[in-house]
Amino acid sequence: MSTPPAERRPLPFVANFAAGAIAGISEILTFYPLDVVKTRMQLETGKTKHGVLGSFKTIIKEEGFGRLYRGLVPPLLMEAPKRATKFAANDFWGKQFLTLSGEKKMTQNLAIATGCAAGATESFVVVPFELVKIKLQDKSSTFKGPMDVVSQVIKKEGLLGLYAGMEATMWRHFWWNGGYFGCIFQVRALLPKPESNKARLTNDLIAGTIGGLIGTAINTPFDVVKSRIQGASKVPGVVPKYNWTYPALVTIFREEGAAALYKGFVPKVMRLAPGGGVLLLVVEFTLNIFRQALGPPYI
Repeated sequence: MSTPPAERRPLPFVANFAAGAIAGISEILTFYPLDVVKTRMQLETGKTKHGVLGSFKTIIKEEGFGRLYRGLVPPLLMEAPKRATKFAANDFWGKQFLTLSGEKKMTQNLAIATGCAAGATESFVVVPFELVKIKLQDKSSTFKGPMDVVSQVIKKEGLLGLYAGMEATMWRHFWWNGGYFGCIFQVRALLPKPESNKARLTNDLIAGTIGGLIGTAINTPFDVVKSRIQGASKVPGVVPKYNWTYPALVTIFREEGAAALYKGFVPKVMRLAPGGGVLLLVVEFTLNIFRQALGPPYI
């Protein structure tokens, strides 16, 4: 006989952490080439020269197929702690906000606030990895590999140089996670109540995909700014053109138009919409395995 839902205990932190890690690695191995194309498009100033297919063709023709996986090691190393932190932090902040608000169940507003807090938490983990990835994905990159990027950045800018773009990264994750988890809550509420495990996982795939779409639509301008900040080389005594997030948004809008704030949106959404679905699907599938393995009172 199963334990009544009211008596179920939340899964331990390590279960949420492991599920997020497994989901993150699954997502990045599937969609990484789209991230390379997205970064290339965002680093282009002025009018975009190529669309998604054109960018793929150009990279393969001029630099070889392997270039589509250039910079894979940093995000692959990052993906486990990054996604694990995302879902573990979302679980942690959800409990904190429920306690602070006095609510017994999650609401739309609490889901958004929880997602934003989880995104801010996640950003502290990912910045150095993101910096290395952007440096390697740049077409003009002359770095030999991840460790060469790390050593040269530290040599020129010190250890804190690895945290260039921290503020922009925080806003990128803040808004994406708020849109993602807030949307998941709403979509789940609108979908028919699942009566089987298969139906529940299908709902998770749908909710995660829509959440990924909405999160990407909200945070792409912040991602463009982050790529510009992290892709630039610092010159001693010269104030960087792109430094702080919101002033940089204004600069790009003024010089290149509103469309420039959505450079790389198509490959980004092609990755993060289905990617968001895969993330949630794999997380919930993995957590269900933990519930079955641990038994009552977790199931």
